[in-house]
Amino acid sequence: MVPLRYNVRSLMVRKVTTFATAAGIALVVFVFAAAGMLNEGVNAALVQAARTDTVIVLRKGSDAELASSMTNDQLNLLRGNSAVATGAPGGGVIGEVVLILTPELANGSGISNLAVRGMPADGYKFRPEFQITSGRAPTPGTNEVVVGKGINGRFKGVSVGKSFDVRRNRPLVVVGEFSTDGSSYESEVWGDVDAISTAAGRKSAMSSARVRLTNPSAYDGYRSAIEADKRLNLKVQREDEYYEKQAGPTRSFLGGMGMGIAFLFAIAAAIGAAITMNGAIAHRTREIGTLRALGFSRLAILTSFIFEAIILSLIGAIVGLVFVHLLTLFSFHTMNFQTFSEIVIHFKAAPGVIISSLIFAVFMGLLGGIVPAIRAARISPVEAMRG
Repeated sequence: MVPLRYNVRSLMVRKVTTFATAAGIALVVFVFAAAGMLNEGVNAALVQAARTDTVIVLRKGSDAELASSMTNDQLNLLRGNSAVATGAPGGGVIGEVVLILTPELANGSGISNLAVRGMPADGYKFRPEFQITSGRAPTPGTNEVVVGKGINGRFKGVSVGKSFDVRRNRPLVVVGEFSTDGSSYESEVWGDVDAISTAAGRKSAMSSARVRLTNPSAYDGYRSAIEADKRLNLKVQREDEYYEKQAGPTRSFLGGMGMGIAFLFAIAAAIGAAITMNGAIAHRTREIGTLRALGFSRLAILTSFIFEAIILSLIGAIVGLVFVHLLTLFSFHTMNFQTFSEIVIHFKAAPGVIISSLIFAVFMGLLGGIVPAIRAARISPVEAMRG
């Protein structure tokens, strides 16, 4: 087998072409990894908030909280089952109201959708990840609310110490900012369920219910009992399954767009790698002939040039991955296509993204290097020495 240092020396000698090709591959890996990190960010925002021992209850025929409604009587009937963890906050069942408002952006660039969630006083304890990061928690039974840190200050009046209207002369006063470990809840405003329902003209009507079960295995029995009760006309879903469906359209759009761009860039990078390797072969015909004369087989030459292409790709991949990690410092606002409200997405650098990016880079190296490597392996030692 041809020594690996031969390939390394070759790359060092051709610094300009090596740099250009590695830079192209680095750009592709950057885009590919960014798309993967974006996908992880969507999962963190929309799925991370879910618990396996919690179910969400909606009206039958509804796919999201916005399209659902239930009465307080229905809510009370959800509690009468042995699968409910009655020792949990709210007796294991909390009803919530979800509204979508269209306030003006703070920078005056237009309007956007804002999700406002009303919950009982125990609703905050129902989600143990909830933490006040500035200000204070709302006083139960008042028009005080807290804003998620992802949107604090993004909308006019939706920041600590200010107020905004649900309807004319129906103000909500922001008294604090909260975090929920980076989930999509950080893109919402939370307040008292009765105050928000009254302000929106939806008194005595809930959007959905959250039910804490005694354990995850109680799900099937609880679901069967609730959905079979004709008085309710409700459906039950695991919270993680519900959020997984919520994440689908947004993940598909953002991930598909990123992967499409990465695919186009990958074609260009593979072509660049092929041109680089072909150029290397053209300038090293005598070297290849000498290697063949020294007894190295066609397979050894083929393997050597494929290794060289892979090394080139990995150099580019490492550079791309170093730079893509800078994206973890940034976030951006996008639309949740299921709820039509804004959410904040953070780039997440998961180990799986790094591994898949390296594999993708190796694939690009093989794609760009296989044809030139075959060409090098076919060079005749006699013809090479004559040339």
